[in-house]
Amino acid sequence: MKTEKEQNFEREIPAGYRQALYINAKNAKFGIIFNLIAVLVLVAVMALALLSLTARDISFAPSDVDSSDRLIAYFVFLILLIAYVILHELVHGIAYKSQTGEKLTFGMSWSCAFCGVPNIYTYRKTALIAVVAPFAVFTLLFIPILIYFYFFNSFYYVLIAFIFGMHLGGCSGDLYVLYLLTARFKDEKTLMRDTGPEQFFYVPEDESALSSDDK
Repeated sequence: MKTEKEQNFEREIPAGYRQALYINAKNAKFGIIFNLIAVLVLVAVMALALLSLTARDISFAPSDVDSSDRLIAYFVFLILLIAYVILHELVHGIAYKSQTGEKLTFGMSWSCAFCGVPNIYTYRKTALIAVVAPFAVFTLLFIPILIYFYFFNSFYYVLIAFIFGMHLGGCSGDLYVLYLLTARFKDEKTLMRDTGPEQFFYVPEDESALSSDDK
């Protein structure tokens, strides 16, 4: 009999399933498109951040901050950028680990950092939790921090806005998988194998269990 966690995944593809989709972040076209989206999102967030300061007649002037404080701020900023990338993948890992208890894999390619559970096939609910976790956690974390610095320190506000923009842009791949799981693969029996940079989607052969896109 399966344990509670084992009910969230399969170790082998069950009979009667077929592969419905395969995506690979290491693919040149895929990687370029989603990194371009990430850059565009970052630019949009920074533009909105600067416009929001203009609306309050506040200009972003780093020179208004003491030089020693600026150096410390830039150093902390760089540390936070690196820490965010690591923490983003750790949150994926925590979500997968809490749901499956299985071995994780972490890594980085030219197009993305990644976390996966390559040796199992997770059911849709588990995949959804793991995919959306970093977006939900860090969005909820950054928004109150942004609001605070918006009113009290424009210099730090812009620096945090940059990290927030990087966060939103960096989630573009996750949000694409979220879209697939909510709009295309609606059947709870859907299985996903996540190696990190690759996602394989499997659906039951039964036509009534397929998404509308597959019919």
